[in-house]
Amino acid sequence: MLNMPRERKAYLKDILEAIRKIENYTKNISFNDFVRDELIKDAVVRNLEIIGEAVKNIPDDVKNKRPEVEWKKIAGLRDILIHAYFGIDDEIVWDVVKS
Repeated sequence: MLNMPRERKAYLKDILEAIRKIENYTKNISFNDFVRDELIKDAVVRNLEIIGEAVKNIPDDVKNKRPEVEWKKIAGLRDILIHAYFGIDDEIVWDVVKS
């Protein structure tokens, strides 16, 4: 069976699902709770990575319709998270999640 390219809707669905999960994981917790709970922190970081990877696969025509979304920053965060995991600043991750 040939690998079929994913449709743009699938990537958008991935983004929305990852956002939903992050919101669920972080609702009703403080920054200190976030820092202390490795499972939550790992889950949040993983879903930010998923968002960043999906963003890289969204066609430019779709991105151009939403210029207010900082597409490059989102993809750039994914690269930082993937390549510098042990150097991740918890405050930056928390700020991204809460803003």
